[in-house]
Amino acid sequence: MSHEYGYSEKDVQREVTELEGKSATAAHLFDIRRIIGGLFVLYGVIVTIAGLTDDDAAIDKAEGVNINLWTGLGMLLLGLFFLIWLKLRPIAPPPPDAVPDDRRPE
Repeated sequence: MSHEYGYSEKDVQREVTELEGKSATAAHLFDIRRIIGGLFVLYGVIVTIAGLTDDDAAIDKAEGVNINLWTGLGMLLLGLFFLIWLKLRPIAPPPPDAVPDDRRPE
């Protein structure tokens, strides 16, 4: 049936393979661990810098605790945890038997 439109089975199979590759790339790029880790690292840097530049009045206001510094360092550690987790356990592609029969090339 695909011959009447000028596409061979090989063309359709190649196109499906390309789309599956693009889908896997998009899934890896938008992994929630990357987004959460990146945001925590970014905000952690900002809050840590704020904590390093706090004056005595701000520290006294927090009852002697440099809360911005400790919160920023905690955020940095959490963000780094997510990014290391992403690096050590990347998203695995689905096993071949997870692909529905109607999408499997013949």
